[in-house]
Amino acid sequence: MDNLIPVRFPAASEVPINELIAARWSPRAFDPEREVAPELLARVFEAARWAPSCFNEQPWEYLVFTGEDPEARERARQTLSEGNAWARKAPVLAFSVTRKHFGQNGKNNRFSSYDVGQATVLAALQAVELGLVFHQMAGYSRKALAEHYPLPEDHAYKAAIAIGYPGDPATLTEQQREDESRRQPRRPRGDFLHFNGWGG
Repeated sequence: MDNLIPVRFPAASEVPINELIAARWSPRAFDPEREVAPELLARVFEAARWAPSCFNEQPWEYLVFTGEDPEARERARQTLSEGNAWARKAPVLAFSVTRKHFGQNGKNNRFSSYDVGQATVLAALQAVELGLVFHQMAGYSRKALAEHYPLPEDHAYKAAIAIGYPGDPATLTEQQREDESRRQPRRPRGDFLHFNGWGG
């Protein structure tokens, strides 16, 4: 078990930040034999439930595939791009979905994707606290997923999310193992903070 990549890989933050935020990262190695207990998965998505949203619309939905239906999970796994083939070992594969218009008046909700992102990051932090890997991805075929699992009108797929326990990095490619050995760099705050006007 000593060769497993740690689920917590603390960031070297410029100033102190919350422990869960510092610990959150996106490893790729999963233990395919260890399912996530339903009560833990419930806690992950309960955290998403409490995210803020524009007019409290809560425009997020999640399709979640687990070992309770291996065939459905395998169909979902096959929609992942080859670059994300490592995620097929995750015991849970989820997809975030956004509702594009406000339920109260039918107008376009241009903040819906922002709100789904807020809900998902809360789920990610809850996963960190529970010792789970929570890796979000863009690389999957929305067309293939929609063929198997069509969405209601006015909904759109967003990110794929692999959830599970840390696995053996030997299952990854050499490049992926190298990537796992360090935290990805972050821009310094001075590069993205603009006080009192752009560039300030």
